[in-house]
Amino acid sequence: MKKGFCYFLPNIKFIMRIFLFVTGLIIGSFSNVVIYRLPRKISLVSPGSACCYCNNKLQVPDLFPLISFLLLRGRCRYCGGRIPWRYPLVELLMALLLLLCHAYFGLSPFFYKYAATLGLLLIISFIDIEHGIIPNRLILLLLVWSVAWQLLYPDGSLEGASLGLLVGGGLFYLIAALSKGGMGGGDIKLMAALGFATGWPLVFVVFLLAFLLGSVVGIFLLVGRRKIWGDSLPFGPFLSFAFLISVFWGPLIWNWYLFYL
Repeated sequence: MKKGFCYFLPNIKFIMRIFLFVTGLIIGSFSNVVIYRLPRKISLVSPGSACCYCNNKLQVPDLFPLISFLLLRGRCRYCGGRIPWRYPLVELLMALLLLLCHAYFGLSPFFYKYAATLGLLLIISFIDIEHGIIPNRLILLLLVWSVAWQLLYPDGSLEGASLGLLVGGGLFYLIAALSKGGMGGGDIKLMAALGFATGWPLVFVVFLLAFLLGSVVGIFLLVGRRKIWGDSLPFGPFLSFAFLISVFWGPLIWNWYLFYL
């Protein structure tokens, strides 16, 4: 009996991963609704989802996350219009985020904290890529979520979190002032919120990694002639990815930096 039960344990872990992956796909599907509708000031509840080309209302077979895209070969079943790549990509990335958080935190309270935070940052990133804006309500939601966790189940001191907010937002405000608009207001507020979420001194890891990632991508875009010098580059995705790295490997990076300083 005990041997049979132990044999079944790996299957439970596998079922949990499948459950999290499917849940991530479903959350990613709703995230696509937010990404499309929020900047356009359309209700997130109604009307129902429709094709962005022919405006035909999507039916149940069209709404299975990722699966419908694959079965339809990336095209609308009604007009044949190509479904934007963002839809399956967001669904897949959200599912992978849940698996990553589960692999690192298990089903501890921090799984829920960081899975929601990273999911929200994924939405912010794609809105910034498409529209070049970071909605204030999403930044406020991120900050309120971080403050609530700091008060109810902290993984750092309130002083460190507050200092992270001041340093992160202050550095970006200084850059915006010196560059005369080179940094947007949304980026300043997002960095302040992420500074609170990471706290001191990991706010510096987010800060440095974001600029490193942005510089590398910017150089590739210039070399590939996708951008010219002086063009703006959405910075929200770099801040979000830098935050993700800091969540899982921030202390290691900071200690490595101090060792070689």
